[in-house]
Amino acid sequence: MKTNSTQQEILLMTGTSFSSRQWSKKDDEGKQKILSEREQLEEACWNGMLQYMLPEICEQTDENKKLYLWQIKEASSFIELDLGESPEEKEKHFSIDPYLFMPVTFLS
Repeated sequence: MKTNSTQQEILLMTGTSFSSRQWSKKDDEGKQKILSEREQLEEACWNGMLQYMLPEICEQTDENKKLYLWQIKEASSFIELDLGESPEEKEKHFSIDPYLFMPVTFLS
């Protein structure tokens, strides 16, 4: 019997005012790392800042289900965040990633 697990995809568009914010923190000596906007955004996500950056999206409706960031994928104009209770392969036709669902749509 297949169990249902919660998965969430988030696309963060790059080259926007949101992605150009200063997300990286200063190191121990007070110097700021020199990272691109995309790298700063990725680092902030890996460091657990997603719930502060997008609190509306990260609201937990069920206390028992905690979503973990499993993967960040880069595309030409966005980064894709894969969150879930456990790492699982997603079904392409349910994805919001245009590189995944468009080929399935055209073949149908």
